[in-house]
Amino acid sequence: MTTTLVILAGAVVVVALLIVRGFALTRTRGHVPCSLRSGSRGWKTGVARYADGELHWIPFLGLRLRPRHAIARRGLSVSGKRPVEGGLWAVTCGTVELAMSEDALTGFLAWLESAPPGAHLDLA
Repeated sequence: MTTTLVILAGAVVVVALLIVRGFALTRTRGHVPCSLRSGSRGWKTGVARYADGELHWIPFLGLRLRPRHAIARRGLSVSGKRPVEGGLWAVTCGTVELAMSEDALTGFLAWLESAPPGAHLDLA
């Protein structure tokens, strides 16, 4: 009985920490809710932030606060835009799709277009 209560209390603490982490991510300045789909996998919910010429995507569920995906603005292009359920818009960026609100999409496209001259060229 005591072991069961300890395990249950531990599970409650972990769930509470994940919920607090999710609220902290969505309330942090510069972060916008954004879902991501890579390949044929389903949508994963998280947040996106812009940092150092990259879009960093951090999943809601997880222990790390580091981004799981970092998409460089250099050479990035949007090849398609379509509405998805829940009033979100999905954009295709290479092998990754991002789904976000219309306001967040406007910000994303403005960030993409505001790249310095020549940033979209790969001059290797």
